Amino acid sequence: MPSQWQNFLRNRGEWHGSFVTLSRAGVIEADTPSILSLQSDEDDRLVRFWLRRYGPEGRRGVPVSETKQDYRSLGRQVVFFETGAFSKGSMQLAPHTPFGAEYGFVHQDRRHRLVQLYSEVGEAGQLVLIREFRAGSAASERPPLSPEQLLGQWQGQSATVTADWPEPERAECTVRFEPEDLEACQFLPDGGYSRRPDRVGHRAAFQVEVGWLGAPERLERLIRCYDASGAWHSARHEILTPC
Repeated sequence: MPSQWQNFLRNRGEWHGSFVTLSRAGVIEADTPSILSLQSDEDDRLVRFWLRRYGPEGRRGVPVSETKQDYRSLGRQVVFFETGAFSKGSMQLAPHTPFGAEYGFVHQDRRHRLVQLYSEVGEAGQLVLIREFRAGSAASERPPLSPEQLLGQWQGQSATVTADWPEPERAECTVRFEPEDLEACQFLPDGGYSRRPDRVGHRAAFQVEVGWLGAPERLERLIRCYDASGAWHSARHEILTPC
């Protein structure tokens, strides 16, 4: 069974994309071109992270910001799955503290990432959509997702990692989407969706979820579950095909 680190390495490469900030209503508030490099060294024991963001002139211009970081290990706040997909977020919902989660999918020469943000009072805020393409590839963007594409029954495999047991539990799974299930979804460009509560707090368990139709009949879901105390409980990844 691959380790978390081996799963992380599936994200290696140079990825050209953009960071798009969306309001709760889906309005684009900012669009920032980017280049992200994830390169391994020292026989894959080290991964060098280098993110460059650009201004209106695009990736041919001078970066307006750069972030570099070296990784030799991974924190408990992030879970990587066998495809390279990952789920990262707050370990504990704390009073008067912003809450959020980041998700990433990897399929062939594409990455589709999404960040869900909440305010200090637990109110749903902006989304940040990150669409990335492997440098030098012919990969293209997926069409915007529509509810009709999800309706009906899907089946496939799930992998679940819990806070107290880092090895994934694998199982066959079946998911059925009815119209009422999709009312809480925000449908996104590049075949994605976001589903989350309007407000989160310490008095009830909750889950936050994203999905990506990375190919016409390949749906992936990433779900983070929190218990009634606001503590992170588990992360699940599903790969589904229509029945």
